[in-house]
Amino acid sequence: MFSIRSGKQGQRFCDGMTRRDALQVGAMGVGGLSLAELLRAEAQADSGSSHKALINIHLAGGPSHQDMFDLKPEAPREFRGEFEPIATNVPGIDICEHMPMLAQAADKYSIIRSLTGSIADHSDYPTQTGFARGSLQSMGGRPSIGSMTSRLHGSTGGAPPFVGYNGSYTGYLSSVHKPYKPQGGELKLNSTLTADRLQSRTDLLVGLDRLRRDVDHTGHMLALDSYTRQAVEIVTSGRVADALDVNTEDPRVRDRYGSSGSMFLQARRLIEAGVRVVGFNWGSWDTHSNNFNHLRGQLPNLDRSLHALLDDLSARGMDKDVTVVVWGEFGRTPRVNKNKGGRDHWYEVAMCFLAGGGMKNGQVIGKSSRNAERAVQRPVHLLEVFATMYHNLGIDVRTTTIDDPAGRPQYLTDGRLPIHELI
Repeated sequence: MFSIRSGKQGQRFCDGMTRRDALQVGAMGVGGLSLAELLRAEAQADSGSSHKALINIHLAGGPSHQDMFDLKPEAPREFRGEFEPIATNVPGIDICEHMPMLAQAADKYSIIRSLTGSIADHSDYPTQTGFARGSLQSMGGRPSIGSMTSRLHGSTGGAPPFVGYNGSYTGYLSSVHKPYKPQGGELKLNSTLTADRLQSRTDLLVGLDRLRRDVDHTGHMLALDSYTRQAVEIVTSGRVADALDVNTEDPRVRDRYGSSGSMFLQARRLIEAGVRVVGFNWGSWDTHSNNFNHLRGQLPNLDRSLHALLDDLSARGMDKDVTVVVWGEFGRTPRVNKNKGGRDHWYEVAMCFLAGGGMKNGQVIGKSSRNAERAVQRPVHLLEVFATMYHNLGIDVRTTTIDDPAGRPQYLTDGRLPIHELI
């Protein structure tokens, strides 16, 4: 089994919940049919050949916006904290001194300093769906952008459309559109099972199903045979397994990502293998105490790995088609708390980092108040970011709807449109 893990295993946030922010990828799911179901969904979606893609990076715990991309050097010390801003390669844009590599690549990304719409708990739900938890809860809730993309575009190149978080927010969609993380085995054949033997087993399964197929007047069994065979072909090809095995990457490339950057590198490789949406949690950002010493350790690693990803996408000509988003569930309090030297939860305003996707990058959107308490210019709602990501994936949020279980058409972003400054 392949796993993507970040932070300490068993890391607990202040709410006492364990975040195992791991992405596990194996072979077959429950009953050996999850991959086949995904392929079936692809055919139903009638997907095209375009491979627009998204890498959705969740900074679990709530990153401190005013210590990363929205520093306030003129604020009183109890607000501005211990870090200084440094100039970037885009005049007028400053970021934290502990991210010098990203400072020299600011033309490749944009910063939103006025993000609103956060929810009041530790969860990747807002950065996957854009909605509050109560929205359509009676029908299962809102689907994540990965599940929506699976439903609308299906897979491409034989890879599952969505490889994602531990949390599976399929909402009112079928479980077919869960992030792909099967429950065991590997995506490559082990030494005891050859491709011929697996094919023989598949032929046997088809033979045993012949009786049911003969009495099936809908054609479902014939379709199942086809999709199962395709699933076997993907397992025998090992493309996704190869993508996750970063040891096959050029050592010089691995070194650029750093010791903490394997998830970033794997995400790029999964996109190249044909996955449409890749999501993972990275790091631990719940800094109620020791905020600045903690960030002194975190930020250089994020700086190196994220810079390497942006540089890699650009060098490979993928930056026009692949969108990268980095954000968390909320921001941190403007005032540093007494005695502990930390920042607590803050829901009024947060930050968002966007790159690639063919967007007009190299800009800052929105402005927070003097002490980073609230958005005072160009508030940007979470759903506007989602509308932008959908746009970059080739999905028009103005016209696209999906019927919920009651048969009612649901818009993807509740009428919110893409961020016009970026499109």
